[in-house]
Amino acid sequence: MNPLLSEASQRNLVLASRSPRRLDLLKGMKFDFKVIPAKEDTERTVRHDDPRQLPELAARLKCKEVSRRHPQSLVVAADTVVILDGAILNKPRDDEEARRFLSALSGRTHEVVTGVAVQRRSDDVDLSASETTKVTFRDLTADDVASYVATGEGRDKAGSYAAQGLGASLIRSIDGCFYNVVGLPVALLFELLRKVG
Repeated sequence: MNPLLSEASQRNLVLASRSPRRLDLLKGMKFDFKVIPAKEDTERTVRHDDPRQLPELAARLKCKEVSRRHPQSLVVAADTVVILDGAILNKPRDDEEARRFLSALSGRTHEVVTGVAVQRRSDDVDLSASETTKVTFRDLTADDVASYVATGEGRDKAGSYAAQGLGASLIRSIDGCFYNVVGLPVALLFELLRKVG
């Protein structure tokens, strides 16, 4: 149990995600939890005119799906998108798309938006919010891009990079929550869990 939160706000905690980064962050915060990923691929199905709204909507859908199966559990879900010029850069389909994404991000500032949802069906807990962080890349050469893509690190990550890994070398500055860029804004999650307790 995390000593900074009440037992009630952590009881029967479930992470509705396959993300190893989110799992590692929760473990690092001393949470006692189970991993039960949502079955639905919400990243591909949820729609909204404003891309900044999509992560929170997707997180809520993931939570809802897992909460239906585990109504006594406190379910936490998150979804992250990278936005450049109003367009979402999802997880790359292949290395060629990863190269295109990183080349587009080179020398520019983009937004990382993560939606977080917390639900427990048995007592109508239903909370959600989102966090936005601005990330600026340094100017990347074609060799920088090719070398990073060749590592394979960004293949399963929105925007094709990992801020907590080798991808840190691509970043000039971060304005906002670093953990949001990793995939789970820790302070925001704490705020939501405190409301539960």
